[in-house]
Amino acid sequence: MKFYLISDNIDTLTAMRLVGIEGEVVHERHEFLSLLEEKMKQKDIAVILVTTKLIELAPDVISEIKLKQPEPLITEIPDRHGHSKIGEAIDGYVSEAIGVKL
Repeated sequence: MKFYLISDNIDTLTAMRLVGIEGEVVHERHEFLSLLEEKMKQKDIAVILVTTKLIELAPDVISEIKLKQPEPLITEIPDRHGHSKIGEAIDGYVSEAIGVKL
């Protein structure tokens, strides 16, 4: 099982390649969703890492996938600019999944 990165910038992709994680760079919503769908069908991918900017292009789709499909795990990662709301996103997913506000 392996990791795969879907990034909006080349710097994050380069850093991940240094540690052995393959990936691609996309910028548009339709490119992102198409690539995500393609990679979710690959049984050898266990975790798909997605930069925050791309998650923000399709938060509704990502939430639905996270709640309904156990594999692969989709994980939001900050890009080189960082992001302070990742914890809030995790709280939101957990709250929606268990029905209790954290």
